[in-house]
This record gives sequence, C-alpha cells and structure tokens, in this order.
Amino acid sequence: MRWVLLAGILLGTALVPFAGWAAGPSELKSVTVDLPAGDRMFPPGPGSDEINNNCLACHSAGMVLNQPPLPKAMWEEEVHKMINAYKAPVEAKDVEPIVDYLSRVKGDR
Repeated sequence: MRWVLLAGILLGTALVPFAGWAAGPSELKSVTVDLPAGDRMFPPGPGSDEINNNCLACHSAGMVLNQPPLPKAMWEEEVHKMINAYKAPVEAKDVEPIVDYLSRVKGDR
C-alpha cells in the first residue's frame, strides 16, 4: 500500500507542470490608447525646421520646452543619446542646428 501511495504522489508531482496546459492557449485582446493631440510646433528660428522635422516624431514640443535649461554641451549629449541609445533617425547634418536651437531656446544662461 505504501508503494502505491508513494507512486501516486510521485506521479502527481510530475504531472503538476502540465496541469496548466489543459486550460488552452492565452487569448490576446486589442487595446485602444488615446494619445493627446499635439499640433504645437517649436517656435520659429534658426534650427526650428530641423528640430520640428526630427524631434516631433517622438516628443511633443511642449515636453521638450518644459525641460530645465541646460548648457550647450549637455544638449549635445542629449541629442546624441537620442541617436545612439534610442536610434532616433537624425541625419548628421541636422545635429548641430538642433543643438544650437535647444541651447538658444532652453540654454543655461
């Protein structure tokens, strides 16, 4: 009798991981997310075309313009971080105008 009980416990323990399979596959459901509309552009000035064309794909103008003022070197680091870490498709020719724009509009004075 002990052997039967022991065999039952071992078999039951071995089958526990497979118990979830009987429930069937998980069902995926679509979710809708409403993002706030943001048609605000960066204020006009030298470099505004480059920043509007490159940065508004991921950031709202308001989000960027609400950042604390930073020295030009830190804005340059931020732009390069977006390109290198987050793979922002910013062309090399647009980097300097974007950094100049940010340091002029949100520079640490």
